[in-house]
Amino acid sequence: MLAFIWAEDSAHHIGVDGHLPWRLPDDQQYFKHTTLNHPVVMGRRTFESFPHPLPHRHHVVLTHDRQLAAQYADNPQVEFVFDQNQLDDWLVAHGDELVFIIGGATLFRMYAKHVDRLYVTQIEGTFPADTTMPALDYNQFEEVRRVKGKVDERNHYAHTFVVYQRKPE
Repeated sequence: MLAFIWAEDSAHHIGVDGHLPWRLPDDQQYFKHTTLNHPVVMGRRTFESFPHPLPHRHHVVLTHDRQLAAQYADNPQVEFVFDQNQLDDWLVAHGDELVFIIGGATLFRMYAKHVDRLYVTQIEGTFPADTTMPALDYNQFEEVRRVKGKVDERNHYAHTFVVYQRKPE
């Protein structure tokens, strides 16, 4: 099963200068809890935005950068694919698993017609950004869960965790 997970502001912004436009520990915990022990698929820039591979997740990175792949050749936690066909083959081979695409926008766009589940953190407000979430056809999905996040001294922005499931055809 293919899932997207991301956080966006009210204008569907998802990134600025290679990182999130906000700091929201509640969302970071949600991301960790939701993706833990599942494969995460990402582009090179998303992978490079992490200080190190995320614990307890197999990383699949789409890139043309073979030097980056060589740096991680001895790390079984990180796997590289070099074009969409290789990634498609990997996804087919892991079709029975819950696999998360975690970014960037290009990957979300590439797999928008194939995603089964959406995990979105909706953050109230608009932040400066240079990356926007590609438009998704929400008519093809039904909302299955909505939980308000906590606003407190660590989490300064109102936010909601929403999960959508693709409707049967």
